[in-house]
Amino acid sequence: MSDLFDLTGKTAIITGSSRGIGKAIAQRMAEHGAKVVISSRKLEACAAVAEVLNTMHGAGTAIAVECNISSRAALQTLVEETTKAFGDIHTLVCNAASNPYYGPMADIGDEAFAKILHNNIVANNQLISMVLPQMVARRDGSITLVSSIGGLKGSPVIGAYCVSKAADFQLARNLAVEHGVHNVRVNCIAPGLIKTDFARALWEDPDNLKRALATTPMKRIGEADEIAGAAVFLASKAGQYMTGQSIVIDGGQTIS
Repeated sequence: MSDLFDLTGKTAIITGSSRGIGKAIAQRMAEHGAKVVISSRKLEACAAVAEVLNTMHGAGTAIAVECNISSRAALQTLVEETTKAFGDIHTLVCNAASNPYYGPMADIGDEAFAKILHNNIVANNQLISMVLPQMVARRDGSITLVSSIGGLKGSPVIGAYCVSKAADFQLARNLAVEHGVHNVRVNCIAPGLIKTDFARALWEDPDNLKRALATTPMKRIGEADEIAGAAVFLASKAGQYMTGQSIVIDGGQTIS
């Protein structure tokens, strides 16, 4: 059983991995033997994470690639640089996302809504489409979309974001149906409220935090590293018969 979660010989791209959940996933995947690609809009931040991983796990464990997910060209460069450095791509984690608006959906501007939908749905499909051909040809691959429990319920302040995350669930299901025959698995992870910079506007608001904890059986918000194990599971032999599914990690909030 010791090799059930072993990722030795595997290469993983994790978008939005210079901090937060993406960084935690990259750290844990490297710990389990994977070669990892750290990507976000800021190359310097990515390079700092890659340097730490290379120091901890050996030179050549990680590379840094600047990537703004809103740009198809940048996504293509991400795939090309990964292939150039490590060869085949075995795992893709679509973690990067945008949420530039807080408030009722009636007041959201078209530009902000379009950005949320593009970066959180369209860009995911674009990047997935770039790595799928080699996974299909190899008959092996794992794709994980980091969605949110926001996609399972409504919200008075992040409704547009919730719409995009609900769409990610369906994107995973559809791709799982299309590519299961090729042994390519596509799943979602749906975190609850996690203590990250991305969600700071939610957990730093005392009233919002109080409301969230009132319906959370564990009576606390999560940490980024508490999401990473699910990503390792989905990328490894342990998750090889799981596809089209969503793993909710929320301290019990959605059951209460």
